[in-house]
Amino acid sequence: MAQKAEEKATKDAEKRAAGGDSGRGVQTVRWDDSNMSSTYANVCNVSSTREEVTLLFGTNQSWHMGQQELTVQLSNRVILNPFAAKRLSILLTNIMREYESRFGALPMEAQAAPPKEQE
Repeated sequence: MAQKAEEKATKDAEKRAAGGDSGRGVQTVRWDDSNMSSTYANVCNVSSTREEVTLLFGTNQSWHMGQQELTVQLSNRVILNPFAAKRLSILLTNIMREYESRFGALPMEAQAAPPKEQE
């Protein structure tokens, strides 16, 4: 029963994220993928200002463990307003919860931020 409530909450959040809960009835969203391109990324980073959240995606180009320098080839930058970023956060949280319930928890190693260089 709890799973059904969670699924409904996920669907409601997805509908709101797609702009389908405007209070004026049901809207239909048509996803136009005619100009879409696909890119693989195994690295992402996020930064923000008051007005926007920037997502950077790329591919780790370093094949050997223990290298002093890690090269990440950046391929895409997505800039969101804070409202869209919040909706994305909700959607990602829900999809990862669903993923881990099906396939098991993903272990994440906590990594300390690299020390800032002094100028």
